Amino acid sequence: MKVEANALYQQLQSMATQASQRDQPANVNALQGNTAQADFSNMLKNAMDNVNELQQTSGDLKTRMELGDPNVTLEQTMIASQKAGIAFEATVQVRNKVVDAYKEIMSMPV
Repeated sequence: MKVEANALYQQLQSMATQASQRDQPANVNALQGNTAQADFSNMLKNAMDNVNELQQTSGDLKTRMELGDPNVTLEQTMIASQKAGIAFEATVQVRNKVVDAYKEIMSMPV
């Protein structure tokens, strides 16, 4: 599994830009149905699946390395482990931002 750091960074930047534009007036009629919710849900699910796959690959490589598989090198194992760790940390940061946004929305007067 190849992780594109630039693509991940661009996605996070676009999400940050969208979040920072929330102070601009939004056109409520522009959203038809729940397509935005479905798109966000699908994007979040795909990201979680990607993180899960990275962690499973890392675990598999660690196990194969420990069992002495000659086709697995220490470098491959360490790189896979670092990719999984970085992806997990990014997921935790996104979760924290979502929780903060939820708290902020819930504290707004109606």
